[in-house]
Amino acid sequence: MADKRDYYEVLGVGKSASDDEIKKAYRGLARKYHPDVNKEADAETKFKEVKEAYDVLSDSSKRSQYDQFGHIDPNQGMGGGGFSSGGGGFGDIFDMFFGGGGRQRDPNAPQRGNDLQYTMTIEFKEAVFGKETDITINRTENCDTCNGTGAKKGTQPKTCSVCHGSGQEEVVQNTPFGRMVNRRSCSNCGGSGTIIEEKCGTCGGTGRVQKQRKINVRIPAGVDDGAQMRVNGEGEGGSRGGPPGDLYIVFRVKPHDFFEREDDDIYCEIPITFAQAALGDEIEVPTLNEKVKIKVPAGTQTGTYFRLKGKGVPRLRGVGQGDQHIKVVVVTPSNLSDEQKDLLRQFGALNGEHTHENEQSFFDRVKRAFRGD
Repeated sequence: MADKRDYYEVLGVGKSASDDEIKKAYRGLARKYHPDVNKEADAETKFKEVKEAYDVLSDSSKRSQYDQFGHIDPNQGMGGGGFSSGGGGFGDIFDMFFGGGGRQRDPNAPQRGNDLQYTMTIEFKEAVFGKETDITINRTENCDTCNGTGAKKGTQPKTCSVCHGSGQEEVVQNTPFGRMVNRRSCSNCGGSGTIIEEKCGTCGGTGRVQKQRKINVRIPAGVDDGAQMRVNGEGEGGSRGGPPGDLYIVFRVKPHDFFEREDDDIYCEIPITFAQAALGDEIEVPTLNEKVKIKVPAGTQTGTYFRLKGKGVPRLRGVGQGDQHIKVVVVTPSNLSDEQKDLLRQFGALNGEHTHENEQSFFDRVKRAFRGD
């Protein structure tokens, strides 16, 4: 774990950062290193590093554990949480030195299949409104020909005559400390507890084959970039009757040309003319699923925000939707006709403004200033 960077350093926040500060930092970096936006060679690696840091620091229990132990898993070995039944405790140390005398695992016990991860790139509006689609994954499954036994059809694996199905054999050694019994993986069956005399022609005796599967996925409305969804039982198949693993889908949301998203809110910019800003107007603006009209009051300044309540993203965990925030930008006219320029001069004169169009040029005035005139 020595090569891992500090998670706070990855997100660019301090250890006292609030949940909102962590979330804001993550969103900014996720957008920056998103592989669909950033084409640099290390963008995807940095994106994954940012996602890993956020997954830990956004979870209060994981963050507390990380603050205490760093990248070291406190459940490994004998420190922190004591002896763990899941591995890494006294039994494993005993196995290391004495070949497993402390515990004996049943090699024929059912084993759960491995989990799989699938990265799905979706459009901005697909993330907002959800979608039902099919994906294709490659996964390991039990061989249909031999039903996962690895033996040729019509035959069955036989119990190993050396270990009698335990998967381990005992080796007696005489040492200066006395007679010691060392247990190790059975050399005859390789620890499986069984011998396959005639192997299945489809899987070659492994009992497992690679298959391509099409899976129907319902993308929930409101899913955000970097979100993860679990599909139960769609991972790799279990062995010896064990349950299958799960499939984890990680979403990557493509940026939109017009809209930007912050949590459940949507942001956009709308240009308006000088006349509309000065006199006021009713303008039409696009939302995620329709066009609506808003009133721009007279005297509106550039950078003013208007809010459309409930026109944002459906809340993934909750009720209702976020809001849409519209920033108006006053566009300065260009390529004016002589008549338009004259009208603007008149407008400026009425306001006591002076355009200096008939005076010396800017550069002439700068020269005069340097000469001390």
